[in-house]
Amino acid sequence: MSSDRLAIIAASQQGITIGLRLKQELAACGTTDVGLFSPRSGAESTRISSITAWTAEEFHNWDALVYFGALGICVRAVAPVLQSKNSDPAVINCDEQGRFVQSVLSGHHGGANDLARRVARMLGAQPVITTSSDVQGLWPLDILGRDEGWGTEYRAGLGGRSLTDAQAAFVNHEPTVLLLDVRDELTERLERTCPDFVTVAYRYEDVDVESCSLLLAVTPFLYEPPVQAVFYRPRVLCVGVGSEKGIDPERFVGSFLHRLREKRLSYRSVTALATVDFKLQEPAFQAIAIQLGIPLQGFEAQALEAVGGVPNPSETVFRKVGIHSVSEAASALLAGHEEWIVEKQKAALEDVEHGQPRHFTFAVSLRQNALRRGHISIVGAGPGDPGLVTVRGRELIEAADLVLYAGSLVPEKLTEYAHAGALVRSSASMSLEEQFELMKRFCLQGKLVVRLHTGDPCIYGAIQEQIAWFEAHGMPYDIVPGVSSFQAAAAALNSQFTVPEKVQTIILTRGNGRTPVPEKERLRDLARARATMCIFLSAEWADQVQRELEEEYPPTTPVAVCYRLSWDDQQVWRGELGSLAAMVRESGKTRTVLLVVGEAIGARQNRSKLYDPHFTHGFRCSDGEE
Repeated sequence: MSSDRLAIIAASQQGITIGLRLKQELAACGTTDVGLFSPRSGAESTRISSITAWTAEEFHNWDALVYFGALGICVRAVAPVLQSKNSDPAVINCDEQGRFVQSVLSGHHGGANDLARRVARMLGAQPVITTSSDVQGLWPLDILGRDEGWGTEYRAGLGGRSLTDAQAAFVNHEPTVLLLDVRDELTERLERTCPDFVTVAYRYEDVDVESCSLLLAVTPFLYEPPVQAVFYRPRVLCVGVGSEKGIDPERFVGSFLHRLREKRLSYRSVTALATVDFKLQEPAFQAIAIQLGIPLQGFEAQALEAVGGVPNPSETVFRKVGIHSVSEAASALLAGHEEWIVEKQKAALEDVEHGQPRHFTFAVSLRQNALRRGHISIVGAGPGDPGLVTVRGRELIEAADLVLYAGSLVPEKLTEYAHAGALVRSSASMSLEEQFELMKRFCLQGKLVVRLHTGDPCIYGAIQEQIAWFEAHGMPYDIVPGVSSFQAAAAALNSQFTVPEKVQTIILTRGNGRTPVPEKERLRDLARARATMCIFLSAEWADQVQRELEEEYPPTTPVAVCYRLSWDDQQVWRGELGSLAAMVRESGKTRTVLLVVGEAIGARQNRSKLYDPHFTHGFRCSDGEE
């Protein structure tokens, strides 16, 4: 739940002091609607008659309330005004010394647990959380997937009659099955953090309902299990619609939702709705979009007609509007692939007078990135140190069934994050075709492949030909950024590569070696800016690099020769441009070397305006301003 409007209530002068500090910290983080109230007078707080009276009047006007003082004062103030865990705001309490921050009310639904942790960080205090799932490190079933837009539905069955019963079964470690019909980042995290009393299933047919007390299902499909179940509805269904002009909106909405249920699909999982562009003003389509809380999109006839493999083209529709398919083509375009979980359905409204518009069609596709199929992640490994891989990158390595890494550029130590049973292969001795065939084999088996590239994949990562191959073979992929070696160079040189009022540009480039550089990107031309220049893959041609740079940079310009940045055997040589080629020769290194040139190396002058007391920006006024 949002904490955009937050009230701080202080029982004492010391509480006002800490409350003011918290208000300032919250404002610096973007929470600007913060009120500070106290029965004590203070220049920075609003005076109230009593905490109890203020709470009785204001309690439901705020998203969250932070009380500073004895916990008993807080409890007595809020107790008379409590209504429901689903509507009450978050309440936390902090002692007046700012040592302990306790979540008091609406820990999950209202976000009090997260708020307590956040406030504790701002005050340097200890958060106190007593919710059972949080204490045990278990998933919060009542808000699971809320930030990702999942809907939540409870279905009573053997073992329980309410969501509270489901939560009790879960925190008491009763046998539970987690059904994952789709995939996204959260389902991957659930797989990684699965408690030992939870069994994961990927098809409903594989759920052993006889031996479990609770079913947790992440699915757009409607099931009727005999045991109690919590259904999480991810937004993954893409719906295409067509109809006769002027079809009754109210009847259409009811009929469409009914037919969606007949196909065992949840309306709460619909994420996108589309039709042909000239039907965007159809009141019935606008009505269902409003009902589902999603936008209505329109595709041009040319785009719809270009969709191949439509299973139910219509010559009748083509003769009328010049398109063979509306609903199936529209759902495929929304989903990003030409597959359907519900092919075109023809339907007619009931109780409509003869001759009045009553026919409509719809089709449903599952969003491509939600398909539980093989997937390839191109992951940036960072410059070398395994600790510099991103959190997302490490998670993918841990989950991957195949890790294919550039063995000559990525340290083998990084692949040790892979789980037992995963295949880890170096691509150093493999041709591109051999790499493709290996990745394709795993992908077709529905497995996760991580293609691990040094640094950031987008910088001299040689991924373009891989992307083209993945797209040509319909293999889903994504790209995970990584820390580049030029950033590791800045760290190794204890330098900021942009210096206020001196150097504001960083150029990432390479010299003209075995792979030609476009004429317009020659070093001598780029050097005119005298920017901080990071030159990749060019140590072997250091003499030529030096000659071209000296046409624009002074020979005394600071330079650095950086070898295997962030690796255990990292080496860095510093000097001036006039001796660059000699430094490279003396180093004896030509591979995995980055050359850095520019005045920013080691610069310590020219202060940034960002923290200048005389400079105003969106989060702070300059000295002398109010």
